[in-house]
Amino acid sequence: MHPVELSSARLTLRELRPTDVDGLLRVYGDPEAVRDLSFTPRTRQQCAAIVEAAMTDAEREVRSVYMLAVARQKELVGAARLAVDERPHSAQIGFALRPDLWGQGFGSELVQLLLRLGFAELGLKRIWGARSPENQASERVMLRAGMVEEGRIRRHLWTRNAWRDSIVHSILDDEWTTDSVEHKS
Repeated sequence: MHPVELSSARLTLRELRPTDVDGLLRVYGDPEAVRDLSFTPRTRQQCAAIVEAAMTDAEREVRSVYMLAVARQKELVGAARLAVDERPHSAQIGFALRPDLWGQGFGSELVQLLLRLGFAELGLKRIWGARSPENQASERVMLRAGMVEEGRIRRHLWTRNAWRDSIVHSILDDEWTTDSVEHKS
């Protein structure tokens, strides 16, 4: 599917553009925004490389990575990723929003857009996400979306000079409904 453009009541999930570098930096460069993610704050140069790689991936005939902008009223306010696993029926999601938008339901709306992309547009059978055990906001967002906590992967990631466990959540295509959070806002 190219180009990706899916909208909910307040957000649009779309392809990254060259003009998105500074907006992405306001998310990925913010220590608070990436506190519970698997990486440390990114530089402008790293954000530019992410945008460039996303644009290259978007042009592939067989696409396995969807690195996308999360926009609110045309302004980039977050980033979302859907990466199709080697077995093309399953994909992993990841997401980040600017901290000034936390606690307002945008995370739930964003995850619903990712699930819609995976299930309704790409025909996937399973979507999963991994979070830091400390990231209770992500836990609430994934549970609200109907994702089931599958368990803990111990010492899953080396990040910030230490091993970190991950908690895995997933949802199957027949568990997902379009009558979800995004329509209840």
